[in-house]
Amino acid sequence: MSEQTQQPGSSAPRRVVVAGAGMAGVQTAVALREQGFAGDVILIGAEPHQPYDRPPLSKAVLLGKSEGSAFDVDFEALGIELRLGCEVLGLRPADHELDTEDGPVPYDVLVVATGAEPVRLRGAEGVPGVHLLRTLDDAERLRPVLALRHDIVVVGAGWIGAEFATAAREAGCAVTVVEAAERPLAGALPAEVAAPMAGWYADAGAVLRTHARVAHVEPGAVLLDDGSRLPADAVVVGIGARPATAWLAGSGIQLGAHREIVADEHLSTSAVDVYAVGDCASFPSGRYGERLLVHHWDNALQGPRTVARNIVGRAAGEAPAVYDPVPYFWSEQFGRFVQYAGHHADADTTLWRGDPSGPAWTVCWLRGERLVALLAVGRPRDLAQGRRLIESGVPMNPVLLRDPARPLKAATA
Repeated sequence: MSEQTQQPGSSAPRRVVVAGAGMAGVQTAVALREQGFAGDVILIGAEPHQPYDRPPLSKAVLLGKSEGSAFDVDFEALGIELRLGCEVLGLRPADHELDTEDGPVPYDVLVVATGAEPVRLRGAEGVPGVHLLRTLDDAERLRPVLALRHDIVVVGAGWIGAEFATAAREAGCAVTVVEAAERPLAGALPAEVAAPMAGWYADAGAVLRTHARVAHVEPGAVLLDDGSRLPADAVVVGIGARPATAWLAGSGIQLGAHREIVADEHLSTSAVDVYAVGDCASFPSGRYGERLLVHHWDNALQGPRTVARNIVGRAAGEAPAVYDPVPYFWSEQFGRFVQYAGHHADADTTLWRGDPSGPAWTVCWLRGERLVALLAVGRPRDLAQGRRLIESGVPMNPVLLRDPARPLKAATA
């Protein structure tokens, strides 16, 4: 992707437009100011709400413990212009213009941070009682459902499905989770790692049905392909998300197999003066030797710093910064704090620290002697130390690594 590298301009850009007002977009705007950008910064968001953080939606906001999760950012003091309730419609790179509901917006540099949108359940659109959980409005619609302690069917046993099921059980709802695969988190974790997590549902009083495909949804019920009929006052769909890039049709921006923006190692796109960051873009990882598409909060936090540095540094002729993070995410489900760092796809060894039937354990993945990923359940110290070990590439001692009483940092070769 080196051919995409943006050439340093002869002068600093006067106007940076950021399309998308979620975590990645907000952090890009803030990072530009923190790194000394003095030009105009315009942040465009499709939702009318003040920009907000998404993780609390499936926790405090959903349960009514918080009224919102707006970012603690003084946009006016930072000189960031907000244009909210304004959907982006298209992009004309040759004209350096972004098309929006409110008309064209010219830019010197554009940062695309439009995130991802939830995959909808085929045949369920428009059926009363079917919900998604992605936006603040989604969470507000679901709060009274939980307050009334309805019977709820959750479609999908991924991260968001588990988190919603956790909140619904805490609210006192009867919860059945249906998953088409043979286990929860089938697309994220190997079978032997996800297997212990299946028991968490029953421990929390939720029913987990695997190998269960939805045939039809009707008001008050979900019908499975085996003929089962599940009563459902509400249905919550959590079957994944895809990059929100349909609006880029005809722009010439290169998209990948998942319709994500194909960014290079500097987070530049195939269009001059256009960067992409967060859930909507993939990037090549030198650390892992493959292109990564990361739909997690930390990626939306870290990437903007690289983009801002590269925008600010272009006029000074500075070498562009490379984005190659150790991916990280967390999930709170069924009374457990689950954290993951790295990328385990090409690991050749899997090691366990602790008993997976217990409350705290860790799985480590090695490639050769080096730690490339780990999943920590109730062991935050393992995660913190392991993340640093992945970054440094220090050889590990497998025998010492298996000892859960030994700190990870003391298990090096």
